[in-house]
Amino acid sequence: MRGTRVLVLNSGSSSVKYQLIDMADDERLASGVVERIGEPGGAADHGEALRTVSDELRGRGLGLDSPELAAVGHRVVHGGTRFTEPTLVTDEVLAGIEELVPLAPLHNPANITGIRVARELRPDLPQVAVFDTAFHATLPEAAARYAIDTATADRFGIRRYGFHGTSHAYVSRATARLLDRDPADVNTIVLHLGNGASASAVRGGVCVDTSMGLTPLEGLVMGTRSGDLDPAVVFHLQREGGMSTDEIDRLLNKRSGLLGLCGANDMREIGRRMAEGDKAAQLAFDVYVHRLRRYVGAFTAVLGRVDAIAFTAGVGENSAAVRGAALSGLDSLGVTMDPVRNAVRGHAARLVSADSSRVAVAVVPTDEELEIARDTYALAAAPQGG
Repeated sequence: MRGTRVLVLNSGSSSVKYQLIDMADDERLASGVVERIGEPGGAADHGEALRTVSDELRGRGLGLDSPELAAVGHRVVHGGTRFTEPTLVTDEVLAGIEELVPLAPLHNPANITGIRVARELRPDLPQVAVFDTAFHATLPEAAARYAIDTATADRFGIRRYGFHGTSHAYVSRATARLLDRDPADVNTIVLHLGNGASASAVRGGVCVDTSMGLTPLEGLVMGTRSGDLDPAVVFHLQREGGMSTDEIDRLLNKRSGLLGLCGANDMREIGRRMAEGDKAAQLAFDVYVHRLRRYVGAFTAVLGRVDAIAFTAGVGENSAAVRGAALSGLDSLGVTMDPVRNAVRGHAARLVSADSSRVAVAVVPTDEELEIARDTYALAAAPQGG
């Protein structure tokens, strides 16, 4: 393998995000997004979108035909139990990812299309699939299993898979570096708080529990997703509300969470409304924070010893109010925040806990693209075959 550059592609249902990273020094050479695929004024399909990406890179002197391009890394949302680590894409692997579409019908099809088009554009390059679920494949059966009939669960692949895995992997290691410790010696609770939100319990670099489950709907309160709720709510809405499965799906995924509670899913807007005395916004914030505290407590019990709690993603990195409210009054768990440190904004990884805190509290910007690029480059550079 001659080149040191990796193109990272995140193919969504209506967009393609990309970054070109030089692995010699982790430098971002280019990044961008092609949006509105299949919509008026946008690219007709993912093939046209990726050709647009190719043209944009060529215009910067970084074309896909460059000998410096070593591999293409693809974010794939669901790997099931079959794909538990970064995987070189072959026809067989692509077919396997396609078989998992029922587990991620909104995401895997677009991921697959992106892989196919990239293979057509550069069939000579290694293409690597990096799975959101892979970091959570280490969950013990006690954490991964739902307490339903085993035969039914196995037949339909029903178990906790977890998501945001590339972020949780990156942040857990970056937190250990911030503490100047070996990741193998650090127990961390990672709180990935964006429009989608998830928590993980990481023991010595290995994930042992996570909040998302079969789908990204379970767990924390999110921008538009409900997170945890009594499954019987679905039956009640069917029987008493006459709602169809698709209607309930849209309700729980698109019209719930912060949006459902107060009509806004942007924490900045919710903060502004709270300051004006908006009771619905205050309730939404309180529900959001209460769920966070519940998971911090539960994962503290799972880990036994917690060395660090790391906040990441849009809300986690930028909302001092969320961080402060989620961890206030937890001195009995060894968590003591420093209000002054917590209020400081910045782009670098930093501690926001008091010097006296037994558990370090960190703000660690996530970098899922770099995580994917590193996994891709390592696999593409490794000797293949027996």
